[in-house]
Amino acid sequence: MSDHHHSHSLERCCALMAQLNDYLDGELPPDLCAELDAHLADCPDCQVVLDTLGKTVQIVRTLDLTPPELPADVEARLLARLGLTAGTTGHTTWGQHR
Repeated sequence: MSDHHHSHSLERCCALMAQLNDYLDGELPPDLCAELDAHLADCPDCQVVLDTLGKTVQIVRTLDLTPPELPADVEARLLARLGLTAGTTGHTTWGQHR
């Protein structure tokens, strides 16, 4: 963010930008939301940051975060290939063979 575009200090921009996630989620208190709105109206650099973050959040929310189903033997094959085995406690250990 460059100071020549507006009269806000870099520190002020950074402080307000730290609130963007809550702002986008509608979780900011009204007074802070109004302060951020006023800042964004006068700060094109911060507006770009907000727009980019908003688009990123939209993309992430559309992703299917369900892990894909893997064949049952994938873990065993991977551990064997790495020279590891799964211990009885569920922790992977080095150099043990089944």
